[in-house]
Amino acid sequence: MVSVTIDTQTLEVEAGSTVLQAAQRLGIDIPTFCYLKRLPALASCRMCLVEIEGLRRLQPSCATAVTDGMVVRTNTPLIEETRSSMLDMLLANHPLDCPICDKGGECELQDMVMAYGPRESRFRDDKRVFHSKDIRLSPVIIMNVNRCIQCQRCVRMCEEVVGAVALGTVEKGMDTAVTGFEGSLASCDQCGNCVEVCPVGALMSFPYRYKARPWDLVETDTICPHCGTGCQLTVGTRKGEFMRVRSKWDEGVNHETLCARGRFGLDFVTSRDRIKRPMIRRDGVLVPVSWDEAGDYLRRRLSAVESKAAGGLASPRLPNEVLYQFQKLMRTVFGTNNIDCSTRWSTPFDILGPLAASFYSRAPLDEVIGKDCVLIVGGNVTEENPVTEYLLRDAARRRHTALLMLSARPSRLDADARAVLRAPPGGEAASLAAVVAELAAVADQTLPSDDLADIQAKISRPAVSTDGLDRLVAALKEGHSVTVLVSVDLLRLPEARATLQQLNNLLQLLSRLGKCPTMQFLFDRANQMGAWDMGVLPAALPGLQAVGGDEARGTLARNWSTEIPSEPGAGLDAMLELCVGGRMGMLYIAGSDPLIAYPDRSFVTRALGAADLLIVQDTFLTETAGLAEVVLPAAGYGEESGTFTNNEGRTQNVHKFREPAFEARSNLAIFDFVAALRNQPLQPSTQGEIFAEITRLVPAYQGLTQEELGADGAFTKAVPTSPAGGFFAPSPTPKAADRLMLVTGNGLFHNGYLSERSEILNTIAEDPYVEMSGEDAAQLGLSDRDQVIVRSDRGELTAKLKVNRRFPTGLVFVPENYRALRLNNLMRRGEYPCPVDVQKAHAVFEFPRAAGAEARPESPS
Repeated sequence: MVSVTIDTQTLEVEAGSTVLQAAQRLGIDIPTFCYLKRLPALASCRMCLVEIEGLRRLQPSCATAVTDGMVVRTNTPLIEETRSSMLDMLLANHPLDCPICDKGGECELQDMVMAYGPRESRFRDDKRVFHSKDIRLSPVIIMNVNRCIQCQRCVRMCEEVVGAVALGTVEKGMDTAVTGFEGSLASCDQCGNCVEVCPVGALMSFPYRYKARPWDLVETDTICPHCGTGCQLTVGTRKGEFMRVRSKWDEGVNHETLCARGRFGLDFVTSRDRIKRPMIRRDGVLVPVSWDEAGDYLRRRLSAVESKAAGGLASPRLPNEVLYQFQKLMRTVFGTNNIDCSTRWSTPFDILGPLAASFYSRAPLDEVIGKDCVLIVGGNVTEENPVTEYLLRDAARRRHTALLMLSARPSRLDADARAVLRAPPGGEAASLAAVVAELAAVADQTLPSDDLADIQAKISRPAVSTDGLDRLVAALKEGHSVTVLVSVDLLRLPEARATLQQLNNLLQLLSRLGKCPTMQFLFDRANQMGAWDMGVLPAALPGLQAVGGDEARGTLARNWSTEIPSEPGAGLDAMLELCVGGRMGMLYIAGSDPLIAYPDRSFVTRALGAADLLIVQDTFLTETAGLAEVVLPAAGYGEESGTFTNNEGRTQNVHKFREPAFEARSNLAIFDFVAALRNQPLQPSTQGEIFAEITRLVPAYQGLTQEELGADGAFTKAVPTSPAGGFFAPSPTPKAADRLMLVTGNGLFHNGYLSERSEILNTIAEDPYVEMSGEDAAQLGLSDRDQVIVRSDRGELTAKLKVNRRFPTGLVFVPENYRALRLNNLMRRGEYPCPVDVQKAHAVFEFPRAAGAEARPESPS
């Protein structure tokens, strides 16, 4: 620690701290333009100059490290004159068009001039003009470079945080101009973070342009609904109409950053695809009715099917209180554990529960990724959790964390990784087993003999060692602490249980080696963690407590005043089987669209059609709703309050910022409506009371209060249970495929049915595409941007080809979130990845089956 005195106040700070950081701790305001907390200092704007005793010249406080005994003054006549001169120089070329500038009212230059600026300018020359008209850099970003004050926050944010390198500068001195490549943003993520950090109106949001002034807006702090990172954001509305989103600079996991989905993708709340009134099916057609009519009809139909099984599916995009009440409704009113919260996988709770209880770290992501090593298993962080990617990049570049990648698909983080290990889809379990075997072999001197014998008995050392595997194992061996981040994409695989078992092996081995391992999932749905915590699972009660546990079940039964079935229920796969077999009386779907998301469209269509009574409760008229017998219009995101629990285990408030549209009711009100039809009212029934019950009955949430959630939310706590004991033997490695294998996942701009209803995101998202390696494309005689047909044994689709030189051979990727593609037409349940052939849209090509075979064009189809 070193001591510094600033404006007669003395404090001790860590060595290496800057004068600006020390002043901020004392509450002393020093103006800045180019400084941004998460970026390395640039010291170009000269607004933060201070006097330091013993030095002749003023020094930039953002780039000057504190030395022991340093004496600093921040507000002297010389400093005031210098600040005034700097502002005078900026104003000399700045267009004084504040009345029409979108930044008016929240412009940092305006604020600085009011506080420190000259009362009269000494400059009389004509103002420098770069362009006479604003430049539309992208569908969402527009630039007036004449207003730029050359702080370069945008350029540095783009390159160092986002990793996109879409912006740069040309010329020097006062002629420096920020620009994109040839007047566009060719490699841009369209995240708008450059707009957020611009202190003036040089970079602006095109969708928000000329719509409102800051003082016209009612602003509501809430949580992004698009992925599990749980970014905080502020929604601005004007007379109840959605206007814009901005980030909060010093709060939440994301601070000032958002991704494109978070900043520009909330206009889905105004989608025209709303369900306006309740509907029931008459003569094969859905017809709008009143709530009373819907209630009378539903009462009769529920009575008619009560002798058969009931089941429920709820979306992990719904708030905790809604999810908790849904599973309570199903378990108490309908007496069933047939409950699930995912349309894309079945959760292997027998291994997942103990794994999460033993190693899941409910702690800030910034702290979790501050370990010596971070191993990312599966998925593509860039496209699934973009803001998490920003934090990981920062950890690698500034904190020198060793990033280790084990995945089937490449991501932008590979460039910052210490080691990259490519595993074929389904081969992640075998790759993890190889990591465990190699790590045990190189660390046998530090392992207890019993542990080493157990590992050697279960897991044989791999015959072949790759460069990526060697470097990954070496980094794990050298690191003193390790975090493992796991993509839930792994749960799509038939080998999901085996992969989780090998993940457990690795974490147990790291623990016995003293590496203090922690784990977090990378969820691509906003409240997937909350859905699990709330017990929206067939084998788990709230708190991830097993259904078969007498104590946990008894506690809930006493509080709910009813018995709870003791046998695990059916997950979505098994519920659909019950439907096909004619044994499902009622299937209740809340906020989910399995007809689009379930990986076998033919089977799910047949199953939903075979249910005696299909009830769909949703905001939008989805394809699944189109098959329902009863459709209930529910409030959407922003129309009801609640809480989300993000990947970190952080619970945060989701606030209402508009009224439910048309005749929609809140999800909780609809559950009350349905329960009343069975003469079994749900108590409690309001959001606040349900949250209080959650904090009383769900162990990880005990003790939380609404007041405690505050600006940054509050962390739930880990509740240790019996770990998954011992080491698991690896399953046989899947055979190598002789065809191209199709995998799917999220795209950068779309991750589900919310984002595809955003008109703004649809302007920036790529057309549906098929991604493959350059080598495979060349073998098939295909070129980038060709229209291609992807054909499986079940169906086919046509889309544009996207050749990726870093993509592994033998693999094809198609994003799952384009309704027009109906990707699940190609898939068969239980078979993932899906074997396919790819051909040019106007000619047929056969993918070579043998090594070295050449693609042979056939006659045009």
